[in-house]
Amino acid sequence: MRTTLLLFFLLLGFGMHAQTTVQGTVKDEAGEPVPGANVVIIGTTTGTVSDFDGNFTLATSQNPPFVIRVSSIGYTEVTTQITSSNQTVAIVLKEAQTLLDEIVVSASRTPERLFESPVSVERFGLKEIKNAAAESFYGGLQNLKGVDINTNSLTFQSINTRGFATFANTRFMQLVDGMDNSAPGLNFVLGNLVGMSELEVQSVEILPGASSALYGAGAFNGILFMRSKSPFDFQGISAYFKTGITSQEAAGDNNYYDFGIRAAHAFSDKLAVKANFSFLKGEDWHANRTDDLNRPGADRTNPAYDGLNVYGDEVGTLLNFDALAGLPSGTVGSAFVTRTGYDEIDLANYAAESVKTDFSVYYRPFADDFEIVYNGRIGRGNTLYQGANRYSIKNFILQQHKLEFRNDNFFLRGYITSEGSGDSYDTRFAAINVNRRWKGDTQWFTEYAQTYIGARLGVGTGNPLDDATAHAIARQTADTGRFLPGTPQFQNAFNQVINDGDLTTGAKFIDNTQLRHVDANYNFTHLTSDFADIQIGGSFREYVLNSNGTIFTDFDGPINYNEYGAYLQIQKKFLEERLKFTGSVRYDKNEFFDGFFSPRVSLAYTAGENRNHNIRISAQQGFRNPTTQDLFIGLNAGRAILVGSAPNNLDRDIRSFPVSSSGQTITGSSTATVVGRDAYENAFSLASVNAGTPTAVNTPLVQPEEITAFELGYRGQFGKVTIDLSGYYNQYNNFISNTTVLVPFYGQAGDNALSLLALQNGDFFAYQTYTNSLADINSYGANIGVDVKVFGNFDLGVNYTYAELDFDQAAFPDFRTNFNTPNHKVKASFGNTELFKNFGFNVNYRWSDTYFWQATFADGQLPSFTVLDAQINYAVPDIKSVFKVGGSNILGYEYFSAIGTGAVGSIFYVSWTVNP
Repeated sequence: MRTTLLLFFLLLGFGMHAQTTVQGTVKDEAGEPVPGANVVIIGTTTGTVSDFDGNFTLATSQNPPFVIRVSSIGYTEVTTQITSSNQTVAIVLKEAQTLLDEIVVSASRTPERLFESPVSVERFGLKEIKNAAAESFYGGLQNLKGVDINTNSLTFQSINTRGFATFANTRFMQLVDGMDNSAPGLNFVLGNLVGMSELEVQSVEILPGASSALYGAGAFNGILFMRSKSPFDFQGISAYFKTGITSQEAAGDNNYYDFGIRAAHAFSDKLAVKANFSFLKGEDWHANRTDDLNRPGADRTNPAYDGLNVYGDEVGTLLNFDALAGLPSGTVGSAFVTRTGYDEIDLANYAAESVKTDFSVYYRPFADDFEIVYNGRIGRGNTLYQGANRYSIKNFILQQHKLEFRNDNFFLRGYITSEGSGDSYDTRFAAINVNRRWKGDTQWFTEYAQTYIGARLGVGTGNPLDDATAHAIARQTADTGRFLPGTPQFQNAFNQVINDGDLTTGAKFIDNTQLRHVDANYNFTHLTSDFADIQIGGSFREYVLNSNGTIFTDFDGPINYNEYGAYLQIQKKFLEERLKFTGSVRYDKNEFFDGFFSPRVSLAYTAGENRNHNIRISAQQGFRNPTTQDLFIGLNAGRAILVGSAPNNLDRDIRSFPVSSSGQTITGSSTATVVGRDAYENAFSLASVNAGTPTAVNTPLVQPEEITAFELGYRGQFGKVTIDLSGYYNQYNNFISNTTVLVPFYGQAGDNALSLLALQNGDFFAYQTYTNSLADINSYGANIGVDVKVFGNFDLGVNYTYAELDFDQAAFPDFRTNFNTPNHKVKASFGNTELFKNFGFNVNYRWSDTYFWQATFADGQLPSFTVLDAQINYAVPDIKSVFKVGGSNILGYEYFSAIGTGAVGSIFYVSWTVNP
């Protein structure tokens, strides 16, 4: 059935040949070409864009007469009547007083004015890319209203909208020319590490909030769309080169390089190709906080020290010195002791790097709008990723290969995404297992205990030592022979560990996961426009999990599963095209869960004599399937074991643990076996144990997460002033998150007998489960943006965002929402693209309120911060070049995006861009 439907779409596309061709140029009032201008036939979805020289060609099956609308950001739209085939037109755009006339396609999967979009949309086009003050166009996106960027590292920035931000942002989707840019094994986007070169970007659109009705399960909390330039419209060789420094207190000043080149050529009106290459290199932000995670204010003299960016010191045990020495209880006491760790700088690869390449072939067999496109993208990079631990991502590769058939009315695309973890490793386990290479845990703790007991009793000296001195001598003795960073012994052990994929002895993680995806869409508007605009579409996806048992429980071979969906959308205008109705519904099915319908309804009304006010309201339901890791992870992260809750995963995770001497007396065994099912069916809640009242908990298996979202918005233009404001309210059901539980090695949790003894004897281990909240979780917020021309032709923009979580944490102390979003954010921009001839500048300001960061690595309060980015640019038309000098965070006020990351410092750069 699926194959028949796709062939039907394809045959329809072949059968609709363009009969009319319109050619033209788009220029401004000064006679300069306007690249990227949108050209659309009014009342249809047929359209194109102007190339870098302002030229365009529009092919359509519609016979004249008809009217085209030409628009571009910063200009007033123009309509022109087409009366004959092969007509040539010259369009002159006047500078606009509003920024709302640009065309977007993401909100409804069809071209429409941003002003009339049924939901909130943020757009970043060629003009914004040119004037971005940040070091990259991707970094510049954080100046859009309602958009957050959490900086995980120099080459990994995670975009988020409307809360629930982590670096593993599984609630946010990024599409690059229609392909999901998420790493299939990691389940999230690695920023623009393996994305798109800024030379290749035609436009970026961001949809905040749920969009499941059109885009499926991943479109839960926002989508970013990147659209590339066509080689038919943007030809020639273009390049850029940036160089400068990164500056951070922990890392000092280091060189920064960024280079890119794009080549595109149309051999005829049927065949065109393009290729891109970009390379970025710099020193990553160093993370060097040594705060004790469990005892605020404690330093390394604490025997139980566990530093934030210190690893290996998670390995610890309760040493009962009296029992070990056969002394009466209370003689020298007991203490929890951890091994000596290594600082992150001794373990992590801070050589940040990103290499992106892509190649495309565009073929138009009939020299009309029907197009066959092959696109291959390969990205390789080094970065740091913070999840449960800090991971050194080294030589990570993500590649995507797509074949697409399309015309103005349909598309059919299929693509494969493959990831390869390369030489990546876990810094925490690197430290743990380097320690174990020179001395095993048992030997280390035995030597510690013997030395401590002797020092406290004055054995051999007759002079008993105080507690602090005894602990210091015990650690010094146990650390005898320790491999020190910078020595050959350390380096040899380190190299062996990071190339070993067994986390009991090594630190390397292996991931060669794939996803295979097919989706299609057909727009019937050209057939049904007298009644309504109608679209249908669908998708199919298969995951192939392949980590050799290092991340998933796929130790006996790859794990496969699939999901599919289909949707319908209807749009209709009423009341002299002032009232626009949009209705959508989608059905999705994952093989592990029941199917789900996600509808969306919106109304948008354009008011005012000049149609300069637009009010919109929408309601929609969305959902999110549990990720590959929610279902099939089986990973010992050091502080806890992560075990996914797919029903057939619970008995696949099997582990052995050493049992204490007291436990051995009870069980008669020196080891205990724990399966993943125990985390869900035989465990205590962490909060209850910490409170001294151990309570057994049965954790339900994870189910799809659901959202009901409401939005109300207004857009208006008042002369030179543009206002865009919106408010939203989200209700979550079955909210997916994690709980931490303690699994006893013997007894049944809640038996008030053996399981309690297991807790007392330290015979338990922490597990992280994947489940859904029983609590009511809601979020709401609002944002307002004002853009205005001041002092003639200066651009001034200010926006404010408010976000709030509604959740009773006290009633559900074990549940973690990871909202991770400030209540208040303010952003502002000021610039002039033509301060004087060929010279422009731009300044961006951001302020973020303090907020609480909650994640598996560490929790804590993030201070408020202020960031200022700025750039000046000078164009030299004779050599088709733009020179830019700029910087991000130029005031040097370092700030943190999360607890545990390196402080974000400053980047200063100069760049030279050449466009044909």
